[in-house]
Amino acid sequence: MTTLPPVPMPRPKLASLARQKLPCSPRTIPRSQLIKEKDGIDHYLEVNFKGLSKEEVAAYRNSYRKTICVDMLQGGYHKSFTELFALMEKWDALREAARVRSIFWLQRPLEEQPDKLDHFYYYLTRAEVAERKEFFEDVYNNLYALACYFNHSEDKWVRNHFYERCFQIAQLIKVDGGKKEAEARGHMGLLFEEEGQLLEAAEHYEAFHQLTQGRIWKDEAGCGLNLLACESLLRIYRLLADKMLENKDYKQAIRILIKASEIAKEGNNKKMEGEASYYLGLAHLAAGEYETALTFLNTYSEISTVLDDDLGLGRAYEAIAKVLQSQGKMTEAIKYLKHVVKILKNNLQFLDAVKASTMLGDIYNEKGYYNKASAYFQQAFDTTAELTNIPLMEETKVHYGIAKAHQMMLTVNSYIESTDLTSLDYLLSWKESRSNITPDPVTRESRRATLASLYETSEHLEELNGFPDNVPKNDT
Repeated sequence: MTTLPPVPMPRPKLASLARQKLPCSPRTIPRSQLIKEKDGIDHYLEVNFKGLSKEEVAAYRNSYRKTICVDMLQGGYHKSFTELFALMEKWDALREAARVRSIFWLQRPLEEQPDKLDHFYYYLTRAEVAERKEFFEDVYNNLYALACYFNHSEDKWVRNHFYERCFQIAQLIKVDGGKKEAEARGHMGLLFEEEGQLLEAAEHYEAFHQLTQGRIWKDEAGCGLNLLACESLLRIYRLLADKMLENKDYKQAIRILIKASEIAKEGNNKKMEGEASYYLGLAHLAAGEYETALTFLNTYSEISTVLDDDLGLGRAYEAIAKVLQSQGKMTEAIKYLKHVVKILKNNLQFLDAVKASTMLGDIYNEKGYYNKASAYFQQAFDTTAELTNIPLMEETKVHYGIAKAHQMMLTVNSYIESTDLTSLDYLLSWKESRSNITPDPVTRESRRATLASLYETSEHLEELNGFPDNVPKNDT
């Protein structure tokens, strides 16, 4: 949603006089200063009393909030006053209920924010005048302007109030072919989506999509409303599918993602179509339907290649590697994951590269190829250390340590199984090098090389074994 540009705010005489006391300060004003200001006002009124009306005197004495309310009532805007008063009451109630544990408490009171009060006065009164004349499109535009103005995290409940008002008014507009109703449906869908009410959001997005089919309507930013409807509907369908996959309701999740894929094709947007195929592939992977998953993921990789979307291609390859890993095709899975690491590093996506490197390390570690596992885990650990990502660094450090321990155990086992004096000497020297015992000066050089020889032997054993698919893990 695009925020509308600020407009000049014409004010009635009473509000203009009251603004002379502003800006209001959030700090506590000393009592002595308040008395001094009151004395100054009283002196001014005494000297110039004949030139001021009762209303002008009230403008100096009352808060700006009260002045705005009085102006509304004097102007005959009783409906605007009722709505504003209800909003101010809710504003105060939220701050009081939240206390110091919420952003509502950190906000200044509404009476200390005259610009917001000015916007309320300006747009609410204009909307009321238009409603009296049954110019419902003008009513909608003024209420929507308020929704845009309050589109901030701390004021979203105000924005949502005006979204609901816009939706009510939009259904009364009959001259625009349903464009305002379509926009309002989109806003209501967003409202429910943010509140986590996905089914209600889907209902509004579906109506939004239906109203914009075959239309060339655009929003104020120039984006087609039908494309926005397709994007919104795809997003909510994915969220619903995620919930279904969590509950292992795979058939229903796949069914709703197929609907999303059909809508993506209708939107005539290749990137959107590719992402729909990607999520459908992941759903089939979760359901254990590997060949179908590969079909959709390959479609996503082809679309990403055509669009020159490296990150999309990386996501496709990573998902394909998971499918191949589930099928036991480790050699192919490794090939795809190596491509993923390269793509992500070239695009400076280092955290995702850590994830891919860790997957590679897990595959090698599971199959007993500990030197290669250590290399990829070390690569992941070094990257997290450079990024100073402490939680991820601790995680990769554990993976790296386990792989190194497995790597050393492979060599230690081979020496133990040799049962000769030379192997025993190697083991004793290695034990000494790991402790604080000083090596024998005569054998210092040979013992320094012992630890390196342990790793070299381990690497030689891995090279002899190769890496066939479906090989069971080495026993340690």
